[in-house]
Amino acid sequence: MNIEALPQDQKLITKPNLCRAMDMTRSGIDKLLKNDPGFPRPLKFSDSQQAQCYFPIAEVNAWLDAKLAERGAA
Repeated sequence: MNIEALPQDQKLITKPNLCRAMDMTRSGIDKLLKNDPGFPRPLKFSDSQQAQCYFPIAEVNAWLDAKLAERGAA
């Protein structure tokens, strides 16, 4: 399977890369997870507490689009 060939709605981003993309700290992402029920929940592929967290890019983009629309409607 070629990862590059995955459809955009199936691609994932790691938490550190999401932090860089959104110019936020890890604790900033954690606050969004705690306080914003609409923020995408991460995926883990292991039961370990230290397992890497992944976020579906399509869900993050949809959340961001909703926030931008919300801002425009205010």
